[in-house]
Amino acid sequence: MSELHTRTTNPSGDTPAKASTDAPSAIEQFPGRKARTLRFTCGAPRSATVIGDGSRALFLRSDGPEDTVTSLWLSTFDPADGTHDEILLADPRNLLADADAEEVPAEERARRERAREGGQGIVSYSVDAAGDRVVFTINGQLFLTQIDADGRGARTRQLAADALSPADTASPADTEASSAHAAGHTCADENDEADTTPYADPNDLLPVLNPRISPDGRHVLYTTGEHLVMVDIADRPQAGESPLHDDIRAIWGVHNDGTDPAGRTWTIGLAEFAAGEEMDRYDGLWWSPDSRSVIFETFDSAAEPVWHISDPANPDHATTARHYPQALTRNADVFLTLVDLEFDGHGRYSGMDARRIAWDRKTYEYLAVVRWTAGHRPLLLVQNRLQNHDQVLQVERNDTTTVLEEHTNPQWLDLIAGTPTFTPDGRLVCAFNDMDTDTNRLTVGGLAFTPAGWQVRTVLDAGDDDVLAVVQRTPDNPQAADIPDAWTDQTDDHDARSFDVVRLGYDGMITPVTMTPGVWTASRGARGIVVSGRDMDHAQSRMVHLYALDADGDPATPDRFPSLDNHVRAELANHAATPGFTPNTRFVRLGEHRLYTAITRPSVGSPYAGARRLPVLLKPYGGPGHQEVTLSQAAYWDAQWWADQGFLVVTADGRGTTGRGPRWDREIFHDMKRVTLADQIEAVHALQEVAPEADTDRVAMIGWSYGGFLSALAVLDAPETVQAACAGAPPTDWTLYDTHYTERYLGLDPQTYRANSIIEDAPHLNRPLMLIHGFADDNVSIANSLRLSQALMAAGRPHTFLPLTGITHMTNDPTVARNLLILQRDFLIEALGITPRA
Repeated sequence: MSELHTRTTNPSGDTPAKASTDAPSAIEQFPGRKARTLRFTCGAPRSATVIGDGSRALFLRSDGPEDTVTSLWLSTFDPADGTHDEILLADPRNLLADADAEEVPAEERARRERAREGGQGIVSYSVDAAGDRVVFTINGQLFLTQIDADGRGARTRQLAADALSPADTASPADTEASSAHAAGHTCADENDEADTTPYADPNDLLPVLNPRISPDGRHVLYTTGEHLVMVDIADRPQAGESPLHDDIRAIWGVHNDGTDPAGRTWTIGLAEFAAGEEMDRYDGLWWSPDSRSVIFETFDSAAEPVWHISDPANPDHATTARHYPQALTRNADVFLTLVDLEFDGHGRYSGMDARRIAWDRKTYEYLAVVRWTAGHRPLLLVQNRLQNHDQVLQVERNDTTTVLEEHTNPQWLDLIAGTPTFTPDGRLVCAFNDMDTDTNRLTVGGLAFTPAGWQVRTVLDAGDDDVLAVVQRTPDNPQAADIPDAWTDQTDDHDARSFDVVRLGYDGMITPVTMTPGVWTASRGARGIVVSGRDMDHAQSRMVHLYALDADGDPATPDRFPSLDNHVRAELANHAATPGFTPNTRFVRLGEHRLYTAITRPSVGSPYAGARRLPVLLKPYGGPGHQEVTLSQAAYWDAQWWADQGFLVVTADGRGTTGRGPRWDREIFHDMKRVTLADQIEAVHALQEVAPEADTDRVAMIGWSYGGFLSALAVLDAPETVQAACAGAPPTDWTLYDTHYTERYLGLDPQTYRANSIIEDAPHLNRPLMLIHGFADDNVSIANSLRLSQALMAAGRPHTFLPLTGITHMTNDPTVARNLLILQRDFLIEALGITPRA
């Protein structure tokens, strides 16, 4: 797809990119602009889904660089002549007067925190199989967009408005009348004891969470957390007909006793914490392809410890109690129920037949994947507690499950998004950690078909001829397959730093979809594909829609868009701000382990440009399952700001980070603390060979989350190498983190946790350390920083602690985000004895 992306300038070469002429001004403004623009993402198109034959695609975008309220848009080609347009389908501000002042339900805030979603307005959506109807929530209210048949417009209305709108906040912009009624419901607890009490309280229909439209576009199912609610969508009235009348009723529920949140342990239709935070599974209900059945999750968190999140700045506010899957303790008890739905002659819900889906829940307590594709029975992927054994299960018609495949690994098994899945013709595609070839591969029918040395990260679509996937190439692998001819002029850059979209044929053939190295993803249909992502040549993200034509210019009929030889293309408008400078970043491989490393130097306009000696700032994440060194310009904007404060900024991806194969990933097994710190020290020791200006006698480290842990660890256990650190939201005691992440790497032996904690290292501190943590962080509890601070105090070790009121793990307040950069800079400048230049 040579016309899709321009060629990368030279990301691995020795000549650094030059900053733009206004870089000093842009650098000065960077902290504030970064905060106001949600990291320069406002106004950028995102969340694309190809619909219909591929000539259309839904996506989200806000109106400007500081507009956090996202709207629903349609990218559409005219199949007759290939002309393209972008159609605004639904603008939250036209639908609700208070769209700019969202009051998001607590359960939805939690889901957004798990998904790292910082925007407002329409932040997610559900679309029917035909691509005609889309549902979403705005400010807790449920909306339906009906796309016109010609794709040139749409009508949007609130569903079940009478039942779901607070009395004093009726939607001012509904263009179609809508009414609803609440009907009787049937609910059951986990003993399947039905309660047929007449449904009377409309407040039990709220909040609207996780709405999912049926594939046939006739019904919407959502959860309130305690009830599943069915909305039967009324047809649009013809001229002179009565107003719309949606039917709404709760069809199933869980029973909780009392009003204490800690005692309300049963939840329905939502993913449990561990699934959302660690498995990237945010759903808790799934429609069958024929819209006649539903699978939904219920879970009981009673066995999990109760944690309390407080707001000390407001002592009159009660603490928030919630259950948390703390490592070495119990997980939530997860169930699945399969419901066959009944509808009357008018297409309205009239009843159900519900049965519990059975699997060995005692052995396999993690429900990682639920997938139901057209023409096939539902698939489940379940894992045991240590995640070193899993089963791929098919749900049978009698609600038992059949084991289709089982997998094992001595350390752990990776979850590869998009797997397991069926091909349209019924073959099973699964992920495979192939330790012999050191490759994360795919299998079809139990046989590996993706080549050695090509690490599969995500399956985007499975067809009968190929799989569309995101991969990373590992050129160091001696068994690696040859690079495709299309990439021969950029061979060195398609490596672990590049997340490429390719077609992987079941015959072993590799066909690139993206040409420029970068960080890419895609959504494809029969004749169309949308590719989106970032590279090193462009400050803005890119989203490109392509639609296939045959030789005569008419729509072709290929299988899952296999050809890019004859197509029309359109790049979607991007209104995002850019920082106003280009990172002066060079990529190298450092040390014995040949660590992928990004070195960012002061820009041409900086007072530190050309400095003979620069203090070193290590800026890693460093932990398992994540990379920092990628071919995305946006990844180095923060680094450039730091470089222009007078640092040589070094980001090195050590063992445990992804992209180099399952053996590399597993080097940290049971030994995260020692291995990840050793690799950062290795990078420092090798640095002067490639950066003679590096002053390795003055080294600081900053990081957030695992990077915060690593930063605190560095000044505690390697003070001879790292002289100062700022540690943001560090998990200092791994017994305070969640089960699914922590036990994957550290197992179940408490002594392993003690060996990997840094609390007992507190007496070693003799270097400046700043701890930063938000009181509202429900992912890495502030207890981690408080325990380290307490141990430091007990040992008489001075340190700085910045507790942040109301701040979560995302640092979601613009003012706080801006000032944190500046405060950390000033702390490190003083700690290293740097004299700032004018």
